[in-house]
Amino acid sequence: MPELSPGDDAAADADAVNALRSAVMRLSRRLKHQRVDESLSPTEMSVLGTLARCGHATPGELARKEHVQPPSMTRIVAMLEAKGLVRLEPHPDDRRQKVVTQTEQAEAMLEESRRKRNAWLAELASGLDEDEWAALRTAAPVLEKLAQL
Repeated sequence: MPELSPGDDAAADADAVNALRSAVMRLSRRLKHQRVDESLSPTEMSVLGTLARCGHATPGELARKEHVQPPSMTRIVAMLEAKGLVRLEPHPDDRRQKVVTQTEQAEAMLEESRRKRNAWLAELASGLDEDEWAALRTAAPVLEKLAQL
């Protein structure tokens, strides 16, 4: 938590952090249930999302980005490859390495998943009033920044 100056209300800030954590966790759990392909684990979906953002990566790079051990990522990549969602290609500079790239099947599945989750979230948010929508539009970039830190 940031340093607070003497006049700041530390208790209110701590309450806000607690409420944010709790709300983000509950919303995340609910969003995870809005999956297109139930056969994929949340970790497998996360790896596909990472590949969608970065284009391609070695298994070691994916392990670091996903905060898992390299042997675990090797197993995840193997499962995704067996399902036709990624392909392994030779690394352009290091013959010992492979590069993981998502397939068109994975791109289509991710797009459908995003569409389903966005529709669910939009339906949920339709119950907000205009002031709440304005607050949400303002908070979205801040939440995105927190997610990237």
